[in-house]
Amino acid sequence: MPDSTDGAGRGGAATVHGTREPVPDIHRGLADVVVDSTAIAAIDPATQSLTYRGYPVEQLARQCSFEEVAYLLWNGELPEPARLHRFLEREREHRRTDRPVNDLLALMPQRCPPMDVLRTVVGFLGARDPDEDAAMVDPGGARGAAALQEGRQQDEALRLMALMPTVVAADMRRRRGLTAVAPDERLGFAANFLHMCHGEVPDPELARAFETSLILYAEHSFNASAFTARVITSTQSDLYSAVTGAVGALKGPLHGGANEAAMRNLLEIGSPERVDPWLRGELAAHRKVMGFGHRVYKNGDSRVPTMRAALGEIAERRGGHELLAVYDELERAMADATGLKPNVDYPVGLSYYLLGIDIVMFTPIFAMARIAGWGAHIIEQRRSNHLIRPLAHYEGPPRRDVPVAG
Repeated sequence: MPDSTDGAGRGGAATVHGTREPVPDIHRGLADVVVDSTAIAAIDPATQSLTYRGYPVEQLARQCSFEEVAYLLWNGELPEPARLHRFLEREREHRRTDRPVNDLLALMPQRCPPMDVLRTVVGFLGARDPDEDAAMVDPGGARGAAALQEGRQQDEALRLMALMPTVVAADMRRRRGLTAVAPDERLGFAANFLHMCHGEVPDPELARAFETSLILYAEHSFNASAFTARVITSTQSDLYSAVTGAVGALKGPLHGGANEAAMRNLLEIGSPERVDPWLRGELAAHRKVMGFGHRVYKNGDSRVPTMRAALGEIAERRGGHELLAVYDELERAMADATGLKPNVDYPVGLSYYLLGIDIVMFTPIFAMARIAGWGAHIIEQRRSNHLIRPLAHYEGPPRRDVPVAG
């Protein structure tokens, strides 16, 4: 019987309840299983390129703001100027945290993982939102009511999108023993986050390079966290619960932690001359080198060239040439030794480090970008909902009776 650890199916027969029954094809991890349709994002099989609503992501990263991309993901089209203006106004008016949220942040232990902080705050915001349950779609509701509820879902997603950067930046500063910096409503989403991290308005070119990472991270079809959000939404639970679950899924190192691990590897290596012996040791120990390979992209992550260009811009302005040399040498060595190419987490990790962001905050930044995609999936799931409830093949003991006490 073939091993199914790589997601492949398997077949045969097994004893279930005392009878021999055929074993169905099992796809562990749902590998290659199509569970639903989506109009949000896709990977073009011909070019292996990622598209959002049909637009190549590299074009969006070059020509659009993160806010425009979030609007696109939620509404299906890029915004006209008047709609964008209103969208920006609404996002900026929701950026400030209030005293209860600030008090909650102050209560969190210093050693608490930042993703636990973010997950807790999202759940707390949901508990305080008076419209939380009102935004849940009544499957028997009229079309007008459903449209109103979808609008409320977008409002909730927009509030989270506006608040998450404030929470992440404040959490990083409190870990450094610094007071939080208030958001600046004159700045765009990306520039404002860097301002709240460092207390100064960032270089526009650095802010734009950082924004590139947010756009590339915004969405990626039925990834683990988006699927988690859809499963929760399929039970007709609320948006905050779905996002809380998505944050929990993203916390796992096999999904959201690769940028952190990739950066720690670069620091451990330290210099280009140490790349080859370090890599030989990792491969001999059968340890996964994070930041390389991808479950979907078989010939290289199409987002990497765009993010590598942004990394080059950051390194030029922040003096990161030595670490960039380690980055390039490890990429070469991995290709020679394994044939694996970088995924987008590899250039993102070094980019964030050179921007002065603490490594433990890399995954929370991923989350504050991915809220755009999560929101789109939650809205789409509700629009045509089916409870997600897969089956499992039972392999336990056959039917038996509980022993009678003697």
